[in-house]
Amino acid sequence: MSRSRSSRIPLLVAAVATALLQAACGGGGDGVGSGGTGIISGAVVKGPAANATVSAYALTSGQAGAALGSATTDASGNFTLPIGAYSGALMLQASAGTFRDEASGALMTMPSGDVMTAVLPSGASVSGVQVTPVTSMAQTRAQQMAGGMTDVNIAAANAALGTYFSIRDILHVAPINPLVAGSAARADTDSRNYGMTLAAMSQYARSLDVANTAALVTSMMSDASDGRMDGKRGPVPISMQMGGMTGSAMMAATAGTSGLAKGMADFVSSPVNVSGLTTTDVAPLVQKLSGSNGQF
Repeated sequence: MSRSRSSRIPLLVAAVATALLQAACGGGGDGVGSGGTGIISGAVVKGPAANATVSAYALTSGQAGAALGSATTDASGNFTLPIGAYSGALMLQASAGTFRDEASGALMTMPSGDVMTAVLPSGASVSGVQVTPVTSMAQTRAQQMAGGMTDVNIAAANAALGTYFSIRDILHVAPINPLVAGSAARADTDSRNYGMTLAAMSQYARSLDVANTAALVTSMMSDASDGRMDGKRGPVPISMQMGGMTGSAMMAATAGTSGLAKGMADFVSSPVNVSGLTTTDVAPLVQKLSGSNGQF
């Protein structure tokens, strides 16, 4: 490699990182650290989680630091959380609460050992923020990148998970609820893909006899932390909590690829899916996941 070519690589990397960060921040004036309102609003969705506690934490040197405030979600999973005059990147963490599992229809409570998270870079819009299994996977990925949860790493991780599941903006696109009749009728492709991704996790968990979908979300977060969905956290296989008499089992290497693809295909053709989406509608994402090597 010539010296002139190698000298351009750092500039190229910096340019790509800056573009990712600008895309994640959306250029909005209501963002964290950009003269915003001091209030974060949004929803916790796995499906909509009622009575969940949402806490905000400052991010310092790539790690979670001081607590900024907390709030409780309403019956639809919505929350409004004051963060005062804080300026900078932050992490949201949702715990407890109850949600209607898409595949089984059962009302589930998030166990004390399971949480969902989302990370926002400095300047990101604080309106309509979604806290979901997908944002949770992005958070663990950013945390494990060199330097931890920095603005650049947060933006890169959020963008990578969005690309993986074909969702334009995992922080601000609202997933459809496939248990609500006709919910897909006026939704765009991103919202549809988001809602069906969450439903696919539910269906896949049910196929494994996982007692609570939240346990699968925790496993998916661990799997995503190293940037590849292969049933491992680095070189270490992930142990999953199962239901019934099973106890625990090792996560399949294909859980985050063809496992979710099959879960999505099975869910969309099941009678509990009343969104209006058909097998044809989800075929592109099903095929993408089926053929993926898990890298993002």
